[in-house]
Amino acid sequence: MAKDPLAEAGLHFDALNKLRVLEPEVGQKTTELKEECKDFVDKMGQFQKIVGGLIELVDELAKEAETEKMKAIGARNLLKSVAKQREAQQQQLQALLAEKMMQLERYRIEYEALSKVEAEQNEFIDQFILQK
Repeated sequence: MAKDPLAEAGLHFDALNKLRVLEPEVGQKTTELKEECKDFVDKMGQFQKIVGGLIELVDELAKEAETEKMKAIGARNLLKSVAKQREAQQQQLQALLAEKMMQLERYRIEYEALSKVEAEQNEFIDQFILQK
Protein backbone atom coordinates (compact mmCIF):
# COMPACT_ATOMS: atom_id res chain seq x y z
CA MET A 1 0.00 0.00 0.00
CA ALA A 2 1.31 3.39 -0.98
CA LYS A 3 1.72 6.00 1.64
CA ASP A 4 -0.32 9.10 1.18
CA PRO A 5 2.07 12.00 0.49
CA LEU A 6 -0.39 14.45 2.07
CA ALA A 7 -0.53 12.37 5.26
CA GLU A 8 3.25 12.36 5.40
CA ALA A 9 3.16 16.15 5.15
CA GLY A 10 0.64 16.29 8.04
CA LEU A 11 -2.37 17.15 5.88
CA HIS A 12 -5.58 15.12 5.93
CA PHE A 13 -9.07 15.17 4.47
CA ASP A 14 -12.08 15.06 6.80
CA ALA A 15 -15.50 13.51 6.20
CA LEU A 16 -16.60 16.60 4.24
CA ASN A 17 -13.46 16.37 2.11
CA LYS A 18 -11.99 19.49 3.63
CA LEU A 19 -8.26 19.70 3.99
CA ARG A 20 -7.18 19.56 7.66
CA VAL A 21 -3.83 19.93 9.38
CA LEU A 22 -4.80 17.57 12.20
CA GLU A 23 -5.38 13.89 11.88
CA PRO A 24 -9.10 12.99 11.93
CA GLU A 25 -8.78 11.15 15.28
CA VAL A 26 -6.98 14.09 16.89
CA GLY A 27 -9.57 16.47 15.44
CA GLN A 28 -12.39 14.32 16.82
CA LYS A 29 -10.76 14.15 20.27
CA THR A 30 -10.21 17.93 20.14
CA THR A 31 -13.90 18.43 19.34
CA GLU A 32 -14.89 16.08 22.16
CA LEU A 33 -12.56 17.93 24.53
CA LYS A 34 -14.06 21.24 23.41
CA GLU A 35 -17.57 19.93 24.12
CA GLU A 36 -16.46 18.57 27.52
CA CYS A 37 -14.87 21.92 28.31
CA LYS A 38 -18.11 23.70 27.33
CA ASP A 39 -20.08 21.33 29.58
CA PHE A 40 -17.58 21.91 32.37
CA VAL A 41 -17.84 25.70 31.97
CA ASP A 42 -21.65 25.45 31.98
CA LYS A 43 -21.58 23.31 35.12
CA MET A 44 -19.14 25.73 36.75
CA GLY A 45 -21.53 28.58 35.90
CA GLN A 46 -24.39 26.68 37.53
CA PHE A 47 -22.17 25.90 40.52
CA GLN A 48 -21.24 29.57 40.86
CA LYS A 49 -24.92 30.54 40.77
CA ILE A 50 -25.71 27.99 43.47
CA VAL A 51 -22.75 29.10 45.59
CA GLY A 52 -23.71 32.76 45.04
CA GLY A 53 -27.22 32.02 46.26
CA LEU A 54 -25.82 30.15 49.25
CA ILE A 55 -23.48 33.04 50.08
CA GLU A 56 -26.38 35.51 49.89
CA LEU A 57 -28.44 33.28 52.19
CA VAL A 58 -25.57 32.96 54.66
CA ASP A 59 -25.04 36.74 54.56
CA GLU A 60 -28.72 37.32 55.30
CA LEU A 61 -28.60 34.85 58.16
CA ALA A 62 -25.47 36.51 59.50
CA LYS A 63 -27.18 39.92 59.38
CA GLU A 64 -30.23 38.51 61.17
CA ALA A 65 -28.01 36.85 63.77
CA GLU A 66 -26.13 40.13 64.28
CA THR A 67 -29.43 42.00 64.65
CA GLU A 68 -30.68 39.49 67.21
CA LYS A 69 -27.35 39.66 69.00
CA MET A 70 -27.63 43.46 69.24
CA LYS A 71 -31.20 43.13 70.51
CA ALA A 72 -30.07 40.66 73.15
CA ILE A 73 -27.20 42.93 74.22
CA GLY A 74 -29.61 45.87 74.41
CA ALA A 75 -32.08 43.85 76.48
CA ARG A 76 -29.30 42.70 78.80
CA ASN A 77 -28.05 46.27 79.25
CA LEU A 78 -31.60 47.47 79.88
CA LEU A 79 -32.06 44.74 82.47
CA LYS A 80 -28.82 45.73 84.18
CA SER A 81 -29.82 49.39 84.23
CA VAL A 82 -33.26 48.51 85.64
CA ALA A 83 -31.60 46.45 88.36
CA LYS A 84 -29.27 49.33 89.20
CA GLN A 85 -32.21 51.75 89.27
CA ARG A 86 -34.10 49.43 91.64
CA GLU A 87 -31.06 49.16 93.88
CA ALA A 88 -30.66 52.96 93.92
CA GLN A 89 -34.37 53.39 94.61
CA GLN A 90 -34.17 50.85 97.43
CA GLN A 91 -31.25 52.73 98.96
CA GLN A 92 -33.19 56.00 98.69
CA LEU A 93 -36.21 54.44 100.35
CA GLN A 94 -34.05 53.00 103.12
CA ALA A 95 -32.50 56.43 103.71
CA LEU A 96 -35.98 58.01 103.75
CA LEU A 97 -37.16 55.33 106.18
CA ALA A 98 -34.21 56.01 108.48
CA GLU A 99 -34.93 59.75 108.29
CA LYS A 100 -38.63 59.18 109.12
CA MET A 101 -37.69 56.87 112.01
CA MET A 102 -35.42 59.59 113.42
CA GLN A 103 -38.22 62.13 112.99
CA LEU A 104 -40.63 59.75 114.75
CA GLU A 105 -38.20 59.39 117.63
CA ARG A 106 -37.89 63.18 117.89
CA TYR A 107 -41.68 63.52 117.89
CA ARG A 108 -41.96 60.80 120.55
CA ILE A 109 -39.46 62.58 122.76
CA GLU A 110 -41.20 65.91 122.15
CA TYR A 111 -44.55 64.27 122.98
CA GLU A 112 -43.19 62.86 126.21
CA ALA A 113 -41.76 66.28 127.14
CA LEU A 114 -45.04 68.01 126.30
CA SER A 115 -46.99 65.37 128.22
CA LYS A 116 -44.74 65.97 131.22
CA VAL A 117 -45.26 69.75 130.89
CA GLU A 118 -49.04 69.19 130.59
CA ALA A 119 -49.05 66.99 133.66
CA GLU A 120 -47.06 69.58 135.58
CA GLN A 121 -49.40 72.35 134.44
CA ASN A 122 -52.49 70.28 135.33
CA GLU A 123 -50.97 69.60 138.73
CA PHE A 124 -50.27 73.30 139.15
CA ILE A 125 -53.84 74.17 138.14
CA ASP A 126 -55.22 71.56 140.54
CA GLN A 127 -53.10 72.94 143.39
CA PHE A 128 -54.09 76.48 142.50
CA ILE A 129 -57.77 75.54 142.51
CA LEU A 130 -57.41 73.69 145.82
CA GLN A 131 -55.73 76.67 147.43
CA LYS A 132 -58.61 78.98 146.71
